[in-house]
Amino acid sequence: MLHPSYSDLMEVVNSETEPGEQPVVQSRYSIVLAAAKRARQLIGGAEPLISKAYNKKPLSIAVEELYSGKVKILGENDTADEEENTVSEEQQEEETVETQEEE
Repeated sequence: MLHPSYSDLMEVVNSETEPGEQPVVQSRYSIVLAAAKRARQLIGGAEPLISKAYNKKPLSIAVEELYSGKVKILGENDTADEEENTVSEEQQEEETVETQEEE
């Protein structure tokens, strides 16, 4: 059995939504996908964001990170905003590199 429960995880993840807003996570499926994605990141070499991660499986670490609020699940709108910010940051870096090369 998974501890904390899916409903507890959903409450924690949706705790930052304002009243009247649509919750970020509406189903257990979304929680499972988020935990699996974070577990894959950990397997790929990402550093755990919780203490005492030694000898724990990646999925257990991912669930603890979600429950403690160290990992956020972004909604569809947040993802689009983040991608725009990433693109603009990459463009700024390219401009900086070009400027440095000209000097």
